[in-house]
Amino acid sequence: MAKPPKDHAPKPAVAVAPAPAAMAPGAKPARGGWLAKFAPGVRNLVAKPASKAPPENLWIKDPDGGEMIYRPDLEEAWWVTPSGRHMRIRPKLRFEFTFDDGAYKELPTPTVVDDPLKFVDDRAYVERLKSARATTGETDAMALAHGKIGGVPVVVLVQDFAFMGGSLGMAAGEGFIAAAEAAVKRKAPLVIFTAAGGARMQEGALSLMQMARTTLAIQDLKKARLPYIVVLTDPTTGGVTASYAMLGDIHLAEPGAMIGFAGPRVIEETIRETLPPGFQRSEYLLEKGMVDRVVPRKDLPQVLGSILETLMIGRRSVAA
Repeated sequence: MAKPPKDHAPKPAVAVAPAPAAMAPGAKPARGGWLAKFAPGVRNLVAKPASKAPPENLWIKDPDGGEMIYRPDLEEAWWVTPSGRHMRIRPKLRFEFTFDDGAYKELPTPTVVDDPLKFVDDRAYVERLKSARATTGETDAMALAHGKIGGVPVVVLVQDFAFMGGSLGMAAGEGFIAAAEAAVKRKAPLVIFTAAGGARMQEGALSLMQMARTTLAIQDLKKARLPYIVVLTDPTTGGVTASYAMLGDIHLAEPGAMIGFAGPRVIEETIRETLPPGFQRSEYLLEKGMVDRVVPRKDLPQVLGSILETLMIGRRSVAA
């Protein structure tokens, strides 16, 4: 039987996909398929939110007890630890804690010549100033503002220990004088929160001159019959203690504040005797009559307001 003839008709051509274009070096291949249409939405659903870095110093170590304190709890307690340690605070917080409703207006601080003696030890004084200003955001150790405490207009001066140990130099002296002049102009009392390691050695005799200049400014307050109240905070030592820190009409102190001229170690080495417990602390000085009252930080606004209201009875104030 004869075989059927073969079909010699040409077969249809099969479409051949073009070769993929060469990818650039380092490029990732594009994802295809039906899942690619849903991938962006799925990734948004299951992707973890970008975690925020925890704030620095979220936990603060109690200098006395050693336990760790949650920072928001410490802030709510006005930076007073459970053991009662009144930690050092900066001028902004001090103003907010002290003035009625935290409302105040800062006053400008006078500018002075930096490093008039061209002082250099292991670092140039100008470099120390630049570093302190960058760290604190302040131009020097004094900050001043005016507002009301207990409804009484007042000028407040705060010494910033974070700025080179709150040391007394020309700028700090000028700041004190500016605050005293502002108080006299407004016929308002002057309140100062002291915190210093003493005179600024990099300014030599120029820093020591501020002890006399601030004393003269206090005399101007007395001539105007305006109260000058000192709140001693930790630490208040050296030339600051030897001048305006001990010339107030009333001296208050925060609990546990170190107040003195020379440090206890220097005294012990000089007199060759062991000092009594609590020596140079505010409670010890209260007992010896150098401090009128030791006041916890949260009670200071009320106590200051009461004192100022009493001392300013019958006085007319034009503080704005």
